[in-house]
Amino acid sequence: MYNDKKIAAIQARVNQEFLKLTPKSREQHEKSRGYWLRGVPMHWMVDWQCAYPLYIDRAQGVTMTDLDGNHYADFCLGDTGSMFGHSTPEIVEALTTQASRGITTMKPSRDAEAVGKLLTDIFGMAVWQVTATASDANRSIIRWCRAVTGRQKLLVFNQCYHGSVDETLVVHRPGGALGEADYDPILSMHGQEANGVALVEFNDLPSLRKILETGTVACILAEPIMTNVGMVLPDDGYWAEVRRLCTETGTLLIIDETHTISSGPGGHFRELGLKSDALVLGKPVAGGVPAGVYGVTAELAGRISDYFNRIGTTGRSGTSTTLSGSPFQLALMRKVLATSFTAATYAPMIAKAKGLEAGIKAIIAEFKAPWVVIRVGARVEFMCSPTPPHNGSEALKVIAQPIDTLIHAFLINHGVVITPFHNMMLISPVTTDTDVEKFLKAFRAVTKELME
Repeated sequence: MYNDKKIAAIQARVNQEFLKLTPKSREQHEKSRGYWLRGVPMHWMVDWQCAYPLYIDRAQGVTMTDLDGNHYADFCLGDTGSMFGHSTPEIVEALTTQASRGITTMKPSRDAEAVGKLLTDIFGMAVWQVTATASDANRSIIRWCRAVTGRQKLLVFNQCYHGSVDETLVVHRPGGALGEADYDPILSMHGQEANGVALVEFNDLPSLRKILETGTVACILAEPIMTNVGMVLPDDGYWAEVRRLCTETGTLLIIDETHTISSGPGGHFRELGLKSDALVLGKPVAGGVPAGVYGVTAELAGRISDYFNRIGTTGRSGTSTTLSGSPFQLALMRKVLATSFTAATYAPMIAKAKGLEAGIKAIIAEFKAPWVVIRVGARVEFMCSPTPPHNGSEALKVIAQPIDTLIHAFLINHGVVITPFHNMMLISPVTTDTDVEKFLKAFRAVTKELME
């Protein structure tokens, strides 16, 4: 059975193995680090539990190849951005075709009607807008909710993640106080309660009801399943009651499907048979090309139109950027929505995820590891805890521990990459049985070493 001393000893060996396997990544990092914050183009690229990041030469399907020629089965897939695979033939074709026709124009393109219809047919929302990212989509819809309700307060769940939206980067402190998020202390806003943020624990209906009944909350922004601190599942009937409370109190419900789109082509909320007032999606909607969308019901669209008519504004609402809605984005979205957001695409993804889940459970049982496995659609998570968490606070206590760091680094040395921030794997349409077997072989090896 593992302990801190054993974990540290294995980690030291694994670190040395990584140095031997990746000298060209190390050399490239030394050359480039002086030009970038934390040595990388985006600061979270160092969050991979290694001495330096892997430098990737190419990514195709679910295989990444680094500068040293090492091949990796990718179960992170750009943290969902490449959920349908890296540089698939459909994406490459759409990219090259549209690149020769124009990138950005501030005008609608011939794909606009087709993309709008696809979005409505797939997700059920009446009207849509395109943004550069899901973060931008969240900012935009929060502003519309505040505008049409006349309320300022936003409600989010403790340890949530909705991109770089300032108001959502808050956490509970001891005693129930709101404070800056530990993972983004500089970017978080101070005095969140004064800025109109309410924070409750996921699955805590009494606390949620108490705040909503004040009649001060414009909207709830939430994932249907928390995915930022491992995966935290809703209690049975939880979302149906939240939906009822929102309707009763005049609170708008925004569901962020950016990660949970792996549950089905219409998102997790639609799989539950429920409907929100607004839906946000980013990352995979254009095959990894930066794009986000938000859609609203016909009723909310009418309220937004009334607001426009009342204030007499044109397009200057402060809810968009000049690169949003470009011909390039629309061309990619049209291709991806038509070819990947289908039941035929998702069925084998989910079937293979069930196989991965069963394989992990079998290894855990074989070595009597005190760990749990959670699967939602095509997404699988193992947590080094004997019981699944019920909310964000519970989840935070069991993720990003030394044992998780070791497992991630061990897997990388064995040619497997998973989501860096916790132990989550994503299955794509092009993930093969061989890829799954490669993961299970490496996972079994590290579990055996830890438990014996």
